[in-house]
Order: sequence, then structure tokens, then C-alpha cells
Amino acid sequence: MSDVAAVLSYARSFDGRVADVLPAAARRVPALRRRVADAGVAPHELIDTASLDRVPILTKDGLLDLQRAEPPFGGVLDPDARISRIFQSPGPLYEAELEGNDHWRWGSALAAAGFTADDVVLNAFGYHLSPAGAMFEEACRALGATVVPGGVGNLDLQVRACADLGVTAYVGLPSYLKALLERAEAAGHDPRAWPLARAFVSAEPLPPSLRTWLAGRVAVVRQGYGTAETGNLGFESSAVDGLHVPDDALVQVCDLSTGAARYDGGDGQVVVTILDARAPVVRFGTGDLSAWATDEAGDASIATPRIRGWLGRVGDAVKVRGMFLHPRQVQQVMTGLDDVDAYRFVVDRVDHRDVLRCELVPAGAADVGALRSAVRERVRSGLRFDVEVTAVGELPDDARITDVR
Repeated sequence: MSDVAAVLSYARSFDGRVADVLPAAARRVPALRRRVADAGVAPHELIDTASLDRVPILTKDGLLDLQRAEPPFGGVLDPDARISRIFQSPGPLYEAELEGNDHWRWGSALAAAGFTADDVVLNAFGYHLSPAGAMFEEACRALGATVVPGGVGNLDLQVRACADLGVTAYVGLPSYLKALLERAEAAGHDPRAWPLARAFVSAEPLPPSLRTWLAGRVAVVRQGYGTAETGNLGFESSAVDGLHVPDDALVQVCDLSTGAARYDGGDGQVVVTILDARAPVVRFGTGDLSAWATDEAGDASIATPRIRGWLGRVGDAVKVRGMFLHPRQVQQVMTGLDDVDAYRFVVDRVDHRDVLRCELVPAGAADVGALRSAVRERVRSGLRFDVEVTAVGELPDDARITDVR
């Protein structure tokens, strides 16, 4: 149940951890020290969850600004923090994975989906610069499971691996799982006869039609929600109704006007605090909208309340294939193309898969073929997206990014 009392109880369960971690962290971690001082808050005043409302929300753009001012991480780490991996997300934004087990805390989400040490897991999240592949490999290893590091691509080889290795579980994009199973069926395999029994999907929508299609071939399909900066922020239970928030990260739904945490069922921004003294995340605004679920559904064996899932975005950024596309990034990539009079990026969804299209108005004497190639290469190298480029006669005066999904 996720009534007001349950949400308040969940929030207050972090009071002791706030008092134990943040006063010292606010003295040692440069960016947090500045944020707290700018808010007029003394470190010793960070004594409970309620006191966090005094610290302004840090947006993703704000984090980008911190990293540009103090590269590479923006002063968000304790000086003695030990880093095991560094990732790069579009922006570019750099994320540090610290030493230790399951840094991104996805293990509990996989366990709730039935993953165990006996599983052989195909990890189809990307391993190249972005953190998703490593996030879920660490989670699987924390459970003792065996991992096949598939990444994205090479569908034929991954179909063969599933058949040869007896893969029992999958983590990755839901659209990629559909493509994998379709490729298997086209090659003469029957995925229903495989031991593949469970899938945990994330980073893009899972509409009912796609869930039904997948569930006809994989017995258990669960989804989770998180970000590159914060890791696990929510996961489905057996009830498949909303997302239980984790008990090792403070997830709040905050009023869009005041920034204060709200505990009713109203919409707000998902804001996260992670109480790790080595890399404290304090009031990080994901830019996602959600609300607390207020019904009786959910899994009674999971103590944390539920959010209703992804309800939209704050501002103009758009999530495409699990990564955010910001107008500022688009402008940076397109700057300097003299043969383009106007452009916009359109996000569409085809066969349950996000598709990015660039519509542009060429200048009068432009070589359209060369222009298409130049834009594709700029977007691929600058944003790490594949893009369809279409020349059009005119464009409306609207946003640089249009979401028609």
C-alpha cells in the first residue's frame, strides 16, 4: 500500500542515515559544500529527511555545468573516493562507478523479478562508454548469476548463444528482446522451448501490447526505472502495478513549483538522494515526472511504497532509447552547418522501438546527399544516436525536438 502514511514512513526511515552521512559529507565533498552554503544551510543542520527540502534541486543541466567548471566529475566525489570505472553519457556527462559490489544497486530489483545464482543471464545493455551494461553485470554478479555480456548488436550470435548456453534470463531493452526473439523464430528456433524464463527490461517504455507479446514467449517480464547518475530507482513486483522504490535510495516526488517533497498522489518531479559518503547524491532532479501510487496493489512482501511509473518529463529534454536528448546538445551538434536553413529532430516510435529523425531545410545550392551524410555523422559522433535524415521544404517555428510517440 502506498498511502500518505506509508510514504512518510519510508521517507523518515532515512532520517538516521541523513544525520550520519551528510554533515560530514557537506564539509568534505566540494560541490555539496558549495550547494549547502549557497542555500544558507550549515552542514550540522542536515539532520533528517525534512531538512533536505532546504537544499535546491540539482538538475542534470546543473550537473553538466558543475563538470564543465570542475572537470571531470564536478566536485561531487569525496577526495578519497576510489573509482573502478568511468562512463560517458551524452552531454558529455561523466559518471564514476566506485569500488564495491553492485554500486548501482540493481541487485534487489533483479531478485524481486526472480533472478538467482542459478541463472545464466544475457546482458543486452550497452557496454560502450554508457554505464547500463556494467550496472546490470554488477547486479547479476551480486546475486551470483552467470553473465553473457552481449551488449547491443550481433543478434544472430546472441540467438546462437541463447540456444547453446541455455540462457535462462535477460536484461536489456524491451524492444531489443522482441528483436532477439523474432530473429530466433526466423532462424527456426522456438523461444518457448528455451529455458529463458524471466526478463528484466528498462530504459524505454513497455506498452501493454509489447508486454503481452513478450509474455507469450518469456514467462516473467518485469520492468525497472533508473538513471545513469543514480542507478536503481524503482522496479515491478509480482503485482506488476507501479514501481516499488528501493530501500537504499531516498526517492521523492517533489512539487514542480516549490521543490518540496509531496506525499500524496499528485504529480511531481522524481528527486533522488543517495547517502553514500564517498559520492553523496543530494536532491538530484531526474527530470522525470511521477506520482505516488495510492491504491492497495503492490507486493506486500516488499516494504517500500510504489510510484506510478514514468508520467512525462520536466522541461524540454526527451528520452530516446534510454538516453536523454537535450535541445542544447542538438544545437551544439548542428552549429556550423551553413547549408541548413532550418532543422528539427523528431522522436517517433516504430514497432515498439524509438526512432530519431532529423528533418532539415537545405539552403538553395546545398548538396543534399552530402548534407545527409554530414548530419548522420555529426549525430552519431556527438550524440551517439543513429538518425534518419530527411530534406523538407519548410518547417514550423516550434521546438528543436518534437516527440510524436
